[in-house]
Amino acid sequence: MENPVLIFGAGSLGLTVLDLFQRNTVVVYGLLDDNKDLHGKEFGDVSVLGETDDDGYLKLIGQKCEAFVAIGDSRVRKRIVKMLNERRKVQPVNAIHDTAVVSALATIGHGNLIAARAVVNAFAEVGQHCIIQSGAVIESQAKLGDYVQVGTGSVISSGAIIEEGAFIGAGVTIVAGVTIGKNARIGAGSVVIENIDASATVFGNPARKL
Repeated sequence: MENPVLIFGAGSLGLTVLDLFQRNTVVVYGLLDDNKDLHGKEFGDVSVLGETDDDGYLKLIGQKCEAFVAIGDSRVRKRIVKMLNERRKVQPVNAIHDTAVVSALATIGHGNLIAARAVVNAFAEVGQHCIIQSGAVIESQAKLGDYVQVGTGSVISSGAIIEEGAFIGAGVTIVAGVTIGKNARIGAGSVVIENIDASATVFGNPARKL
């Protein structure tokens, strides 16, 4: 990446992305966060510069600077991505850890975080603005919609479909061929052996509705 990057979000996810970019020798221009208590705080040599809608910094995005949205709340992430699309005519870049393994035969959209030791295997499809945490495995021909979150150490087995906005907790196993509906939530450690309805919350082994 030739241009420096501006990170939206200075919480734990933002700091994970800061470390990731620095490991990849990408210059981080700064962080933006709506929590005023963080403004001026420094993480190494990178400062929290201001709020996420600060025009003074937003105007840099495009020709001079790239953007990455590192905010776990998918509603906020969607709002900021929409703002970047409409006001700056840009898409956030991907953030892929140097220890992650992403097959050249996989399909990856824009604005995704693929953290340390995560694996995306051949012919898997990852949409846009997804968060794939450390050690997660997306097996071959699995499909992730936009704004999906996959927790640390989870396994999305071959042919599984995770629809837009679904949240997969840490250590979850989604068996082959299962579909997780839009905005569904899967509790940590669950084993999902059957399709899950949109907006449902499930937990356990096997996973059941709460």
